[in-house]
Amino acid sequence: MLLIVANHHDLIAPWLAHRWRAHDALVLTPLDMSSAGWRHYVGECGNSRAIIAGREISSGQINGVVTRMPAVFEWELGHVVTADRQYVAAEMSAFLLAWLSSLSCPMLNRPTPHGLSGPNWNREHWVTLAAKLGIPVRPVHRTSALACSNPVDGLACQFVVVGDRCFPSAASQLCDHARALAAAADTPLLALEFTGPEPDAEFVNANLLPDVNSPAIADAMLAYLLRSEC
Repeated sequence: MLLIVANHHDLIAPWLAHRWRAHDALVLTPLDMSSAGWRHYVGECGNSRAIIAGREISSGQINGVVTRMPAVFEWELGHVVTADRQYVAAEMSAFLLAWLSSLSCPMLNRPTPHGLSGPNWNREHWVTLAAKLGIPVRPVHRTSALACSNPVDGLACQFVVVGDRCFPSAASQLCDHARALAAAADTPLLALEFTGPEPDAEFVNANLLPDVNSPAIADAMLAYLLRSEC
């Protein structure tokens, strides 16, 4: 069984579930978190239990997870009393962090204290990490008035890393940079932006929630998740 954790507005999640239906793929949204029957026992992955799409699932049945949301947001909890939504969203996020962290199966990406889909770093952090790896980078400048980073002119190239694969694979030097940065961040699924397709193009930013609406990328994700069992 494969699990896709996503916010309810995510249109890619059901597409992935349909494409992976032969592997019993299910989509978990915050609405499922309100279903009675969830159980999580610290240190006992196999005894934990989830209720997803009305089905009772033991953690030991899950062979792979894709996490496509950074947190549970209060605006998607319309079934919760308005005054309680912020608190409930925070509690759901915390529970998912603990539950997902207990799973030992392949995951794209593993949660961190920064976010459920991986290290939710700002642009400065990504650029600093890339520079430490010897990757050419576009410096980041922010204005105190708007507290926002400078726009990037000439952004022309994006790569998506899935494990040790890179899409597209035409520019080998940039693919090497992309894979190195994804590995350093421990994020096997990552989108990376460069100023152009040239081998010496500068790294600009990274995105933990890349557009994976591509058969080739979806198949690479599936291969990554099926490499071993929980």
